[in-house]
Amino acid sequence: MDIANVQESLRRRLAAGFNVYRRRPGDYQLILPILHEDGDMVDIYLRDSPKDETYVRICDYGMTLMRLSYTFDPTTDTRRRILDSILIDNGVQNDNGNLYIDTPADMIYESVLQFAGCVQKVCNMRYWNRETVRRAFYDDLEEYITTALNQFSPVPDHAPIYDYPITVDWSLTRNDRRFYVFGVRGNDKAKNVAIALLEFQKARLPFISLVVHENMEDLGGKERTYLTRNADTQYPVLDDFRANAVSDIERITGTAA
Repeated sequence: MDIANVQESLRRRLAAGFNVYRRRPGDYQLILPILHEDGDMVDIYLRDSPKDETYVRICDYGMTLMRLSYTFDPTTDTRRRILDSILIDNGVQNDNGNLYIDTPADMIYESVLQFAGCVQKVCNMRYWNRETVRRAFYDDLEEYITTALNQFSPVPDHAPIYDYPITVDWSLTRNDRRFYVFGVRGNDKAKNVAIALLEFQKARLPFISLVVHENMEDLGGKERTYLTRNADTQYPVLDDFRANAVSDIERITGTAA
């Protein structure tokens, strides 16, 4: 990388407001007035590209994902897929957390703006709206059931009572024992599940209920009480379900999966 050529390419497009600082041989930090919402500067570094000397690698040395992890967990399956989609849409690669673009030196200005915009989008993942977060929880639950619990013949949106408006998120079967799995995020879903359990019990349906919470502590006191009275087994968070579902079903049915 010819750093003098890079600086000249930037200078032609940026009249002022940028600097390039040498951190170590072949590594430079680019200082630009491009900021995150809290006023911190976006981390952008320049280094030699493995392509050839006419290319520059723009990267962040893992600072973006580290910053995001302080307030938001991007490692769940659904959120990781969305992160990958953001990177692909913006032409950015991910090398074990280090985000980067390899660009011709004469395209450095355009590529820096492209990279900075992508970094800002990634950091704004923590501001997803409530519907997106809701889908993430239910998508993660679905992915786990359809992969790790496939031996229990999962059936989505099972309707135990004809014409009853509330269905079971997932029905599992083991040795003729039926397990009804409900994902619960928020008080409204908790109330609906509690009512459904009462109706299924009144109909004398043979089933065991497994209630999986996004975070049980977020529920109101009444909602938690209703579910505790009517649910057979509750999992306070999805990770608890992942860790214990198979062994719980084995124990209840007296079989090994």
